[in-house]
Amino acid sequence: MNPRTAIGPSAPAALSLSALSLSALVAALLCTIHYDGNFTDPAGLSWRYAACWALFAVALLALRRVPARLAVPLVLAGAFAVTATGLVAAPRTSTDSYRYAWDGRVQAAGFSPYDHAPQDRALEGLRDPWLFPTGAAACTGPDLARIPHTGDTPHCTRINRPSVHTIYPPVAEAYFLAVDRLSPEGSRHKPLQIGAGMLSLGVTGALLLILRRRGGDPRGAAYWAWCPAVPIEAVNNAHVDVLGVLLAVSGLGLVASRGTGRRAGGGLLLGAAVATKLMPAIVLPGALSGVRRVRDALAVLLPAAAFTALAYLPYVLLSHGSVFGYLGGYVEEEGYEDPSAGSRYALLRLVLPGDGAVPVLLAVMAGVCGYVLWRGDPRRPWSGALLVTGWAFVLLTPGYSWYALLLVGLVALDGRWEWLGVAVAGPAVYVTGQAFGSRGAVSATAYGAAALLVLVMTAVRWHRQRGGEPVAEPS
Repeated sequence: MNPRTAIGPSAPAALSLSALSLSALVAALLCTIHYDGNFTDPAGLSWRYAACWALFAVALLALRRVPARLAVPLVLAGAFAVTATGLVAAPRTSTDSYRYAWDGRVQAAGFSPYDHAPQDRALEGLRDPWLFPTGAAACTGPDLARIPHTGDTPHCTRINRPSVHTIYPPVAEAYFLAVDRLSPEGSRHKPLQIGAGMLSLGVTGALLLILRRRGGDPRGAAYWAWCPAVPIEAVNNAHVDVLGVLLAVSGLGLVASRGTGRRAGGGLLLGAAVATKLMPAIVLPGALSGVRRVRDALAVLLPAAAFTALAYLPYVLLSHGSVFGYLGGYVEEEGYEDPSAGSRYALLRLVLPGDGAVPVLLAVMAGVCGYVLWRGDPRRPWSGALLVTGWAFVLLTPGYSWYALLLVGLVALDGRWEWLGVAVAGPAVYVTGQAFGSRGAVSATAYGAAALLVLVMTAVRWHRQRGGEPVAEPS
């Protein structure tokens, strides 16, 4: 979007049209989040997701015709309305927030979350009927896991993988503890959803601030603020990824500023993002876009590494077990070590034998990172970060829809909307894959279509530039 290219109807008419399309999006999100069909009707839920994404596209198109001077209030109003839809129901498609609540409770009781699995008898005194239901009637849901017990009464938990230690890094664990300490007794999942909603609004605010300082189009913030992935994954499912997005976006904004001090501050924030979910480490090559001096690179990397190490240190000292928890087991379980299984590497496996996927992945990503480091624009580090993150997603084909929250935040900064196709592929695999009974086939189709869209739009922009046609700059 470009503030200089806003054309079309008068401002009141454009504003009315945008508000109408935004209202339709909010209504669709309410219907989708109210509908509890992840296990019972994944096909029906998929159609609801598709409607939300289609209305999101319509709302963005309508917003293009709104003058830039009126865009910020509209983007903010839409951000509050869209975010609020995620609060209308309990988590619908993920149980991760139950682990968050448990980890916060465990820390508040004086235990390290890395020392005990949820089903360990040592922490029985911390269990309550919400996270640990008992009885045959209470333990019949598809999202409940049975745990060892004595006697004839079944015991279960809402926490997934209850037999393994936590996987979350220290900043995330500190966030879980803070939410637990601030939450009224018996409040269950709602404080985590409210906290995630506040963080998602914080991302919108950070985007608007960065875009304003860099002379970008404030309407670009709507790519995040109105995106269906935000109320569904960041708010309703309360995924801690949203905290990582806030830190990563803010860090990149500082890295783009002049001055060693600000770059170091950006490095600290990027280190905090990595210590939240590990995945934001993928933006580090973008943070070093076009850097020619070792001093400038170290100004970012050293603070990032120092913060990550220092964040882990208290847990290392307080824990008896590994602070990496179930990370290794998770990587193996999700099929990243075995390219021949599951829905990972779906596109690579179409043309390569299973054993060849990982070397090709590493080679391609090394090439993309090298290009970003050498040719990237240091004034727009998020452009390089988006390129690296986007192609990593295309090649890895992750099956969890909340992973793409980071990608959506980068799109909002950079303005290249075609990468949102990768964000759509995540829920297609996660939800629609259940309906088809084959996540591998859905993964190849969805991510293949997303990659094709990116390649086509890249070719179109390159052709226009070669032909001397004016090309609107990304936000």
